[in-house]
Amino acid sequence: MDYTQDGRQYHIGLKKGDVGKYVILPGDPKRCEKIAKYFDKPQLMADSREYVTYTGYIDGEKVSVTSTGIGGPSASIAMEELHKIGADTFIRVGTCGGMDIDVKGGDIVIATGAIRMEGTSREYAPIEFPAVANFEIVNALVNSAKSLGFNYHTGIVQCKDSFYGQHSPETKPVSYELLNKWEAWKRLGCLASEMESAALFVVASHLKVRVGSVFLTVANQEREKLSLENPIVHDTDGAIKTAIEAIKLLKG
Repeated sequence: MDYTQDGRQYHIGLKKGDVGKYVILPGDPKRCEKIAKYFDKPQLMADSREYVTYTGYIDGEKVSVTSTGIGGPSASIAMEELHKIGADTFIRVGTCGGMDIDVKGGDIVIATGAIRMEGTSREYAPIEFPAVANFEIVNALVNSAKSLGFNYHTGIVQCKDSFYGQHSPETKPVSYELLNKWEAWKRLGCLASEMESAALFVVASHLKVRVGSVFLTVANQEREKLSLENPIVHDTDGAIKTAIEAIKLLKG
């Protein structure tokens, strides 16, 4: 079922004309209002389940922000339904946990690709297919972070379905697999762990749309294990500003 009787998408509660072609995708619905403050003339368009949407303008371009909730299943629903009503360029703005020792709390992480250690993307593509970000969006995010003076990193992020599988893997029945793969990701230089990019990157490949991801690093559990400085930062404003400036570059 795609639509309710009034033509709105079933989950996000939006119809054609409600969103711009550029959409920022945070996880937390409460973050939408914060992001919308960077728009001109922002307007609340829908509040349905985990999906809160505001639409406004950036330098005259119609843009939107839609929350996706946590994880790949709800994020893929948002992208599918937003695409049906006209969106074609997406930037995920969220938080991550650092893995590489050089990634500190407060740093910006821009994903070039994602490890598909989750389930949603497997229902779109064989596991051999890579989850990669759009090159133009990655470049725009990098140039934006540079211009804003943020400490940023570009590279691979790991995506999982279980938050506590990451943070207390030793308590899980499959601890042997979680711990061994985590060690492999570290050896391969994976920057950080999060929960949505792999699904979004693969769904975007299927839909032939553009997507990228930018994250605030909240903290780094590997730095904590080594008794290194491990700042804990929750203010996502830097990641939001990076996405806003990237949209300005992309639309230009």
